[in-house]
Amino acid sequence: MPEPRYRQVSIEDTPYYHCISRCVRRAFLCGEDSVSGFSFEHRRQWIADRIKLLCSVFAVDLCAYAIMSNHYHIVIRIDVDKVKEWSDEEVARRWMQVFTGPLLMHQYLGNADLTDTELEWVSELFSTWRARLCDLSWFMRCINEPIARMANAEDHCTGRFWEGRFKSQALLDPRAVLACMAYVDLNPIRAAMAKTPEQSDYTSIQERILQPAGTSLRPFAGEEADGIPFSLKDYLELVDWGGREIQHHKRGYIPAHAPPILTRLKMDGAPVLNYLSRADQPEFGALGPVNRLRSFAQSVGRSFIKGQLLGKQLCPERS
Repeated sequence: MPEPRYRQVSIEDTPYYHCISRCVRRAFLCGEDSVSGFSFEHRRQWIADRIKLLCSVFAVDLCAYAIMSNHYHIVIRIDVDKVKEWSDEEVARRWMQVFTGPLLMHQYLGNADLTDTELEWVSELFSTWRARLCDLSWFMRCINEPIARMANAEDHCTGRFWEGRFKSQALLDPRAVLACMAYVDLNPIRAAMAKTPEQSDYTSIQERILQPAGTSLRPFAGEEADGIPFSLKDYLELVDWGGREIQHHKRGYIPAHAPPILTRLKMDGAPVLNYLSRADQPEFGALGPVNRLRSFAQSVGRSFIKGQLLGKQLCPERS
């Protein structure tokens, strides 16, 4: 039985999450159906645009993404502090970029005279919207529901488009975030859809390479506070190194020298490659050092979090 979402998400432990949504049966999110001959490639742009729109609306930063034929991956950071700084009017403006909003809210924003009861109702609505704008389930719902409706309309069918709920994985450590981002960016290479990261269409790594100045992704900030605390150069080396090992018959051999990021983070190469070669869906509900996994389990009301051996290998405790 699936775990309820409140037992998979704890913003107090980490703002970073890896999410996957997969299509049901033979439904195509993107790609080309070899049986019918229909192409669904244009749907990649649908979902890329939708993700980026919602990241501009919600208090969510997009760190990595990959849009595949029957599923997509995203790695996001939820910024609870940001949404607390927004005024009520800003919250309403953002929410109504996605939803129409009730007439009473439009009247309030238009400076109409409202009764005390109506003002109280508006205040409660602001609180509800503010909470939803930093809620992982609402963010994913706002991506998946419109895409399902558009795809079903195009396919002239009704019924479920997505394979149940989205899957989420908490990333409890910077090393876990880096390894997961690399895993997501390498999806097209692992699926033999591309030979190099820069040829991997509809991925965050291609966007970072081709649009370094105009990307909407959360930036690599090096030693800066506001951003992913690594350099883009080191991340590109990490992804390229991992890609060469997984597809060595197409990409060549592992370089003789290890990327600097591995030495700096005390990451052993073998566990990283082990993680990058795993199946598409996250096997574990969280990823990080063992002590953080245990703390996260306590926060979400669980006695145990699967994946402690991988966590010990991938994110060893610093002495």
